[in-house]
Amino acid sequence: MKQGKLRFLSARILCVIIGLIVVIGILSLLLLFDSFKESSVNVVILAFCIGLTLLLCCFFWKMIVKPFNQMEKNLGLFLDGYTTSHLMGEDNIFYISPAYEGVITKIQYMLQSQELLNLNKRQAQYLALQNQINPHFLYNTLESIRSEALIAGLMDVADMTESLAAFFRYTISKVENLVSVEEELQNCMTYFKIQRYRFGDRLQLAIECDEEEKNEIYQCRIPKLTLQPILENSIIHGTECKLGTGHIRIRLEKTADCVLLWISDDGSGMDESKVAEINEKLQKSAGMISAKETESQGGIALVNVNNRIHLLFGEEYGLHVYSMPDVGTDVEIRLPAVYSEREYRQYSKKESCSFE
Repeated sequence: MKQGKLRFLSARILCVIIGLIVVIGILSLLLLFDSFKESSVNVVILAFCIGLTLLLCCFFWKMIVKPFNQMEKNLGLFLDGYTTSHLMGEDNIFYISPAYEGVITKIQYMLQSQELLNLNKRQAQYLALQNQINPHFLYNTLESIRSEALIAGLMDVADMTESLAAFFRYTISKVENLVSVEEELQNCMTYFKIQRYRFGDRLQLAIECDEEEKNEIYQCRIPKLTLQPILENSIIHGTECKLGTGHIRIRLEKTADCVLLWISDDGSGMDESKVAEINEKLQKSAGMISAKETESQGGIALVNVNNRIHLLFGEEYGLHVYSMPDVGTDVEIRLPAVYSEREYRQYSKKESCSFE
């Protein structure tokens, strides 16, 4: 946004100060040379000074006070977790000074999605190297338990252990950022199988997808652990507290350029204020929410899943929650239709450019 020096509030304040100096100077000269007794000239000069003062007051209010108040409001939004787009790029927002403009530009660069994603990747790689021996110990232990269960004829224990090992292999050892919808659904089925040993027939899961679109949807690439954490929340916070059978439904649809996923349950639901609170958190940008807010008793929180989608694809995608008390909860997931890592890289470059 290049509008000359007047786009800075400091320059506008300087203009007001110069204008006031001019008015005071004219009035001072008028008093000094009052001996001329040219009343008509004095009236004209006085009227000119009054008019100039009023213009300066209007200029001060419209070009300094209002932009400053708007900037204060947007800085408050930024502190609440909204993006830096609220601080720059709008015609009615002006910077205090060139140094302030540089600070905002730097913040925007640091918070762009690709930069955050690269930092997260490096941290994840470090943690993976630090703990790489732990998964092998876990899998070997689970396999030993499964072997002992088979020898003892405890088939349910053997099957549960096998499912748990498969779940951890997907969760821990699969390091890709994006997986196919089919892989994510398979992990959901593995997780659901483990939960069925706890809940039995009280828990029912259905997956719905148009047969004509099924193959195409199943090949779409989505962030790993997008569906399972939400399925976990539906079980723990929705159907666990419900009397009788709890039904959970995963529905998949595709539009021209998006994949829409819904996870619905007929559990206890939430009231309007709680739903509004969750959706407000989901609207905030990734990385601007404290770690305490990204945790919940149900496992990886909705906010965590939403933030990862924001980091990978941008803030026009993500989660939205609908719920009614004693009726159930629907979680909508909106993602771009991406079928390969190359498509994702092209998409992420485009998204990164939109931040510059």
